[in-house]
Amino acid sequence: MTKIHPSAYVSSKAVIEDDVEIGPHSYIGDGVIIKRGAVISSSVRIEGDTEIGEGTEIGHGSAIGLPPQDLSFKGEKSRLVIGKDNRIREFVTIHRATGEGEETRIGDRNFIMDYVHIAHNCRIGSDVVLVNMAQLAGYVEVMDYAYISGLVAFHQYVRVGEHAFIGGFSRVTQDVPPYLMALGIPLRVIGVNVVGLRRRGFSSDVIMTLRKAYKLIYKSGLNLSQALDRIREELTINAELKNLLGFIEASKRGITLKSGEGEDDG
Repeated sequence: MTKIHPSAYVSSKAVIEDDVEIGPHSYIGDGVIIKRGAVISSSVRIEGDTEIGEGTEIGHGSAIGLPPQDLSFKGEKSRLVIGKDNRIREFVTIHRATGEGEETRIGDRNFIMDYVHIAHNCRIGSDVVLVNMAQLAGYVEVMDYAYISGLVAFHQYVRVGEHAFIGGFSRVTQDVPPYLMALGIPLRVIGVNVVGLRRRGFSSDVIMTLRKAYKLIYKSGLNLSQALDRIREELTINAELKNLLGFIEASKRGITLKSGEGEDDG
């Protein structure tokens, strides 16, 4: 049974499916779609062409689907699509896209903690963790299983690869390749995300191969083109290496190449 608190406002032009809960003083505007089993807490504002997936929970005071904070936005029709079973905690802001027909998109099963900001046209994969006060500028892409620590600031158009880890208080101005750990200002790569990969069931052989690739890119003294050639010549190209190489070669902003101390070389 759908439960809507008497103090909440729900537009007659919104679509609210079964078993949805909407808490006190929340506002659900025209065109919003909230799918089965979603839970909207108190004082949440959702507006625009916004879709909230099944089982997603949105915490107190969050602002979802509001117009982008972008000087080029002229009121065009754009969207925000949030997938299923996300946990979005208190005071999170997620804006819909800039550009006619464009969208901001959030995948499934993400954990988005207090005060995170996800700007217009961002793409968040699935099973991502965004810790308190991570701040994503427009057009940022964070891929599946990435872990972003607290108070990390992102430049627009930056990409973060699958299973990457970014430490707290970092500033991200270039792409962070999949499977690696990075932190600091300026951002530096400190090794392979071994703990995260083990938790996700990656084999020791895969992790060792990624470590060898990491050393060729960051520790060999070769330039990036030479390092990638050496990886192809010396290592067995498994699915993970193929993904790593493809990510690097597709980078438009360039990858974070500065290396740091303290990595676990195993």
